[in-house]
Amino acid sequence: MNRTFLIGGIAVCLLLAGLVSPFASPYPDGLEQVAEGKGIEAAGTPTWSASPIADYALPGIKREGLATGLAGILGTLVVLTAGWGLARLIRRRPV
Repeated sequence: MNRTFLIGGIAVCLLLAGLVSPFASPYPDGLEQVAEGKGIEAAGTPTWSASPIADYALPGIKREGLATGLAGILGTLVVLTAGWGLARLIRRRPV
């Protein structure tokens, strides 16, 4: 695979994650909506509210759009890193 193409693809992913994330729907996603409908959320503190990036926004950043964009970039980096690590692990296994 061409290294320039790979770096360009990663750059496009990060750019889109940072610029498009703030425009995501403010309404709950399917899983969150079902949890609310079943009363699971009212039973206690939901797991996602105690996560490091609750509600898809980095904590401590006052501007909501910036916090969401940075959370999108961070999430994209985590997924790309996990995918890269998994690919390296699979490639090293003898057949």
